[in-house]
Amino acid sequence: MKLYEIAHSRAGDKGNTLTLSLIPYNESDYSILCSTITAEIVKKHLSAIVSGEIIRYELPNIHSLLFVCQHALLGGVTTSLAIDTHGKTLSYALLEMEI
Repeated sequence: MKLYEIAHSRAGDKGNTLTLSLIPYNESDYSILCSTITAEIVKKHLSAIVSGEIIRYELPNIHSLLFVCQHALLGGVTTSLAIDTHGKTLSYALLEMEI
């Protein structure tokens, strides 16, 4: 199954750092996300995009995971030549992950 079948995502940026939230449609699926979607798995899935460290934060009060991805925006919004300098479409890249 694809991750987008049980969750949605939002992306944000600060310089060359990308943040990706992962929020299940049903709160009961939060435990599935916590046990299966590790920083290592996200790093492997986004290896062509993210060249730095990925840190995962669990936000149990809002049933969400947050991934902070270093060196993910080709230098950052003001210096990148990428079409999507803010990395907004990378939330969709995360949701394409098979789980």
